[in-house]
Amino acid sequence: MNLDSYLSYWANLYKEDMLNDIMPFWMEHGLDKTHGGVYTCVDRKGELMDSTKSVWFQGRFAFTCCFAYNHIEQKQEWLDAAKSTLDFIEAYCFDKDRRMYFEVMADGTPLRKRRYVFSESFAAIAMAEYALATGDQSYAQKALEVFKDMRRFLHTPGILEPKYLPTVQMQGHSITMIMINVASCVKKVISDPELDQQINESLQALKNYFIHPEFKALLETVGPNGEFIDTINGRTINPGHCIETSWFLFDVARDRGNDKELIDLGLTILDWSWEWGWDKEFGGIINFRDCKNLPAQDYSQDMKFWWPQTESIIATLYAYKLTQDPKYLQMHRQISEWTYAHFPDHEYGEWYGYLHRDGSVAQPAKGNLFKGPFHIPRMMTKAYTLCQEILAGK
Repeated sequence: MNLDSYLSYWANLYKEDMLNDIMPFWMEHGLDKTHGGVYTCVDRKGELMDSTKSVWFQGRFAFTCCFAYNHIEQKQEWLDAAKSTLDFIEAYCFDKDRRMYFEVMADGTPLRKRRYVFSESFAAIAMAEYALATGDQSYAQKALEVFKDMRRFLHTPGILEPKYLPTVQMQGHSITMIMINVASCVKKVISDPELDQQINESLQALKNYFIHPEFKALLETVGPNGEFIDTINGRTINPGHCIETSWFLFDVARDRGNDKELIDLGLTILDWSWEWGWDKEFGGIINFRDCKNLPAQDYSQDMKFWWPQTESIIATLYAYKLTQDPKYLQMHRQISEWTYAHFPDHEYGEWYGYLHRDGSVAQPAKGNLFKGPFHIPRMMTKAYTLCQEILAGK
């Protein structure tokens, strides 16, 4: 199969799956037509198992609908679903201190707050993408306000409870990476110096603190100045997170005129993380590794979750677009073929989320508070766009 045929095949598959499988599944089984917002705790067939609503998935779903509207097809029902979900977010998901909840009941009654700002991050990108879809600049302003609240929460001592007592000083990769993506998304619709400041701060943290060449790894947890912490948590590599970071860097590099230093940094992270993550025995990206090859602690350490595979599909395709290096096209083929051979449920629709290491299904539910309409449709939309751009020579 030549390059054009290969890219056309995958572009068409991503688009058709979005139009005929993923979005219809969630529009039918997830969308709450009574209260607004989206349910995600559904079984294999899409039947509701728990009416608790994941707040970060309210933002994720609204983003997904708008992202698909902006890049796949301008379906009014997707935009309407996004608006319904954004209305639910604004009505029920913010506490009086402007921090967001993590879980609410079906009608929006608060259930739980956490010490993170991930609910805020997905609300912000949803508002930004809705502004892009509709031209409604009020949502761009709302996205910026949420982003600035996030920075205030992160930088004001005492607002977010620390994970450990003061005897342990550390910083995490996950918030560093997500702030790059949030700022990049908001920058598409509104300008503000804090957006560029955040991206630059996160880039410096990645380069100076989290990248550890001695292990050829991007570590999940390091000391305040990037110190290696020789504990189980400090040795943890999360290949999926790292690969996701690589394509966030590609986005920033493209916004900055294909900045070579950033592209090279993203490629290094992708190459290292693929080497740690790709399961040479069974295929697919594994969940966790230890940078000293000691046993990983997490109970799911050798499982195959849905989202690292989707991030790898995006990153390898993006890397090929930026470099024209055939090794990245081969990596894209490997991860795409393995993922599509194991995750889609051809009987009831959507994808399984949790596989054993050998690719067999661990549990068949299509959603919970952590899996829902985000990583898979985001991958299909982003990868479709990348295929089209490569075919067009952009």
